[in-house]
Amino acid sequence: MFGNGIGGNELSQLIANFVPAIAAVSLLVGAIGVLNIMLVSVTDRTREIGTRKAVGASGFAIMGQFVLEAVTMAGLGGLLGVGLGVGMILLTERLVPLLGTQGFLSSFDPVLSATPVVFAFGISLVIGLLAGSYPAWRAARLEPIDALRFE
Repeated sequence: MFGNGIGGNELSQLIANFVPAIAAVSLLVGAIGVLNIMLVSVTDRTREIGTRKAVGASGFAIMGQFVLEAVTMAGLGGLLGVGLGVGMILLTERLVPLLGTQGFLSSFDPVLSATPVVFAFGISLVIGLLAGSYPAWRAARLEPIDALRFE
């Protein structure tokens, strides 16, 4: 038992209930971050967009460029997150036996499998796709003459 009366199963249930909420907040913050960075990127590169459109680039090509950048950025963040998560699980697998088998650690057994790791990485790519779509659409809508005049 813990000092405040929470047992191992109750603690596990409490953690299991809060992990999805923490993950949802993290995904929302990540999506807002990617969206913000891509909006700044579109604003900073308005003249480049105008030049590309003036020499014949289609809106689809410009949109594809910015969506690809957003997905790449989110994918790198996803790789970093997966790496940290896997590292924490491997560290926990080594530390739990050293801490002993008393109390709430007696039934604690971290499990690492490929399915959740691949799913988490895929979700990060989807977040990049969704968060990058609006800035890419804005970039594709720019008129070449207005974009070239932009200061």
